[in-house]
Amino acid sequence: MSQINVLITGAAGFTGRHACRYFVAKGYHVAAAVRNAAKYSEPGVEYISCDLTRREQVRELVKRVKPRYVLHLGGKNSVPESWGEPLLYMESNIMGSLYLLQALRESGCSSRILVAGSRLKFALSGPLAPTHPYALSKSVQEVTALSWGKLFHQDVLVAEPGNLIGPGPSTGICALLAKYIVNEEQGEEQKPFHLSSAEERRDFLDVRDAVAAYEVLLRHGETGSVTPVCSGLERTLGEVAQLYASLSTANIAIEAGDAPASGAEEAVQPVRLRELGWEPKYTWEMSLRDILEYYRAERAEWL
Repeated sequence: MSQINVLITGAAGFTGRHACRYFVAKGYHVAAAVRNAAKYSEPGVEYISCDLTRREQVRELVKRVKPRYVLHLGGKNSVPESWGEPLLYMESNIMGSLYLLQALRESGCSSRILVAGSRLKFALSGPLAPTHPYALSKSVQEVTALSWGKLFHQDVLVAEPGNLIGPGPSTGICALLAKYIVNEEQGEEQKPFHLSSAEERRDFLDVRDAVAAYEVLLRHGETGSVTPVCSGLERTLGEVAQLYASLSTANIAIEAGDAPASGAEEAVQPVRLRELGWEPKYTWEMSLRDILEYYRAERAEWL
């Protein structure tokens, strides 16, 4: 196992950091692609500077690592930011993926690449209904990566993660609410925390379980497959707030808007992952508790 090279792009991100630790613990040689390697240090991880939108840098990266597996987490992933920088999102998520695929093809490495897509994608057929530039970039990224693999006989798979949560720096709703609670615990004066709708439903999965699912797919997934990576359960944002309230003695003020509730009528089930032997280890309650503890510890460091 120690001889297997895995390349992780987007290694400085929320999921990427967990992925690096996970694959090191499993005995892989981990090469982590980040914009500035000098800023990062993690036992067992080889950090390499690379801008995925620079074709020559990507070629050098692949030539240096010669990966057996590639976990492609790199790219841009903020819906609000995508409205202001739509071309950046097209370049980062689509062209960055193509540069990586082409570099792997040119290298002659028999690499398997798992592309982290998004459940926010939309169908690229019939009347187009894009919701935001981020969704457009991820929809095109997915179909392009799979098509490239088919055209050039590359071993490409796609994972579609849901809302990933857990300890670590994140801009997700669970992290934002945890930060708010920790500030309340320290006596800061804040406006009430605003939810667009208490009834909005989302599938939350611990990022550590998602990373374990990515390894299962890299080792046992079917080439050309698209696999949902999720818990199979949906929770409302109101339930998130209620559970957090039970984990803190702070007086938490929540404001809920009247936006229409969203969420699928029936949650997507991770059937294929379970067939491959994957089962989540972290309950929803464990995830939220760990998020709170992470931000409590972070706050304590700078007090």
